[in-house]
Amino acid sequence: MISVADGFFRAKPWRGSGLAVPVFSVRSHADVGVGEFLDLKLLVDLAVKSGLRLIQILPVNDTSVHGMWWDSYPYSSLSVFALHPLYLRLQALSQNIPSEIEEEIEVARDKLDLKEVDYEATVATKLKIAKQLFNLEKEAVFSSAEYKRYFEDNKEWLKPYAAFCFLRDLFGTSDHSQWGLFADYTFEKMERLTSPYAEHFSAIAFIYYLQFHLHSQLSEAADYARKHRVVLKGDLPIGVDRNSVDTWVFPMLFRMNTSTGAPPDYFDMNGQNWGFPTYNWEEMSKDNYGWWRARLTQMAKYFSAYRIDHILGFFRIWELPDHTITGLMGRFRPSIPLSQEELEKEGIWDFNRLSEPYVRCHLLQEKFGNRWTEIANKYFYEYQHLCYQFKPEYNTEKKIFLELKARSGSPSWLIQDLEKTRKGLICLLQEVVLMRDSVDSGKFYPRFGLEQTASFKELDDHSKDVLLRLYHDYFYHRQERLWSENAYKTLPVLMNSSDMLACGEDLGMVPACVQPVLKELGLLGLRIQRMPSTPGQEFGIPSEYDYLTVCAPSCHDCSTMRAWWEEDEGRRLRFFRNVLGLKEVPPTECNPSVAHMIIQQHMESPSMWAIFPLQDFLALKKEYANRPAKEETINDPSNPKHYWRFRLHVSVESLLEDNDFLSILRGFLLTSKRATPSDFPDHSKIMNGIVPSSPFSKITGDVTKLEVTPMLQNHVASGNLLVTNFV
Repeated sequence: MISVADGFFRAKPWRGSGLAVPVFSVRSHADVGVGEFLDLKLLVDLAVKSGLRLIQILPVNDTSVHGMWWDSYPYSSLSVFALHPLYLRLQALSQNIPSEIEEEIEVARDKLDLKEVDYEATVATKLKIAKQLFNLEKEAVFSSAEYKRYFEDNKEWLKPYAAFCFLRDLFGTSDHSQWGLFADYTFEKMERLTSPYAEHFSAIAFIYYLQFHLHSQLSEAADYARKHRVVLKGDLPIGVDRNSVDTWVFPMLFRMNTSTGAPPDYFDMNGQNWGFPTYNWEEMSKDNYGWWRARLTQMAKYFSAYRIDHILGFFRIWELPDHTITGLMGRFRPSIPLSQEELEKEGIWDFNRLSEPYVRCHLLQEKFGNRWTEIANKYFYEYQHLCYQFKPEYNTEKKIFLELKARSGSPSWLIQDLEKTRKGLICLLQEVVLMRDSVDSGKFYPRFGLEQTASFKELDDHSKDVLLRLYHDYFYHRQERLWSENAYKTLPVLMNSSDMLACGEDLGMVPACVQPVLKELGLLGLRIQRMPSTPGQEFGIPSEYDYLTVCAPSCHDCSTMRAWWEEDEGRRLRFFRNVLGLKEVPPTECNPSVAHMIIQQHMESPSMWAIFPLQDFLALKKEYANRPAKEETINDPSNPKHYWRFRLHVSVESLLEDNDFLSILRGFLLTSKRATPSDFPDHSKIMNGIVPSSPFSKITGDVTKLEVTPMLQNHVASGNLLVTNFV
């Protein structure tokens, strides 16, 4: 815990390293279709053997909103407290599983042992088998002291969650506005729904049973990690699903007519629309952010550190109207808008022209060619000669999307035609320079990237100059103090809610105020090499990172190290020469030698933590890098309906038996001083000479004193160490 960050007493402060992998991506000999909580114990063993000190996972809360593969998205929580049944270990539900159920589990394990996760089949299988065991074990479980203690400690959220799940299944939807009498939550209704005397109580009890076992299994893994001095790092999502337990029970805490997203950035040039409602911070502050404090208290039961997803949202959030689909037409909340008086003083006066979609005949012709008259007649009114206005039934992105949505079984040519028309219309809908405030018509927000619109380009030069100046002031200057104050209200509450180490994900469009605030609070930032935080840099320089950071070559929201290397030949060449300092032509693939260099750079950085996606570690051995690199990507942020289903192609048990792989990781940790020989269980056998740091490292001094150990011989023989680079 950092009480005051006024420098460091040590010349070389402590640094550690870890691996990052979603639980669902883990593959083990015992899992059924997906990685499970108890597989984390195997990852702890891997960390201990290799010298790693941390395991980072993605959110593991229940996301069962739609009842289909869309729920594979781990950041769209049905409940911020409940755990996902996906991660249940069926074999651990009872010590007396009947043989016929054991056989059913084995059949399911073989059937679901696939290249990728089959989310729907896995969830359905686990719930079906768990229900059978519930019917056999419920009396014994509910009478146990462990369950009674669990229920008493968690009933505040567990009972509303169970009631929600029952109503979701009863009405066939998570949209609680469709639940009639139960649309509005009250404590009395919830108590009736969860009464032990209710006819449907067995369905409620099954939810309790699942959550108790999920808690027990994750707690077992967490205790195992603490016992072995390995940090288990969780993930705190920035939002909750619009149709969630939390929005049902606490609707006053959310702005339900809005949507959360991110402005255009590295991840998506059109911005992102996550669909979550934004927060009503004023209401949350009335009980000192009790909802957030409860979330952190719950997480601390399992984790020793956590990642704050999109920490920029605690400074300001990109807020979109709920009728949008894309992430472009948003504005920051809170923010100081442009007032009508301010604009009029600068000679800006035609507010309807600037804030309504700018649709002219020549623009329709550019977008739709010979079809422009057909499009104009159907979707627009011609309110003035060659000037058009959207008809009310097509004046939002959602209305256009629904109108031009292809029906199932439509021919490919029709689907392509509808998509082209939809994109063209939405592009015209976004042809605005200023966005008028929905409450105060005298306030305006600059549209992101306004200089790229035809509406802006066809203005007079004076208006262009004024609007560009105000645009830059709005996005990069006038909000800084407001955003700092906002972060100081909320982030300390989160950090003081537990003893967990807080790490912020501060990627994207980062305001200037963010880094000073994080530094003052002692909150770690994130550094991804391909997304440098220093303006003007194409690639981050790990040796220049601050100590209070987590560094990595990639993360779950972008392509892996191998895939990134293959994506762009010109960028690959620039990185090879400017960052790695090599003059020859770079290899077309990220072979083990290249992987060594990149990982070594991060290991030797000043960052407190160097945390690597497990896929990037696997790139260190040729036999683990034989899978197409693109298949290793976990998420595509530009696709709001991405299927999160990546699974490792090698089991954790296999990695635990691979001494060569473990020795490579140990070598990195020892030479970078992120570990010492005494950190290993068999430390007396680890160092019998030197451990190579990297195939391209240079060892200076008297080469005759270099002891060629068996480990060094193995690396030379395998091509992992280039002897010609010794000086």
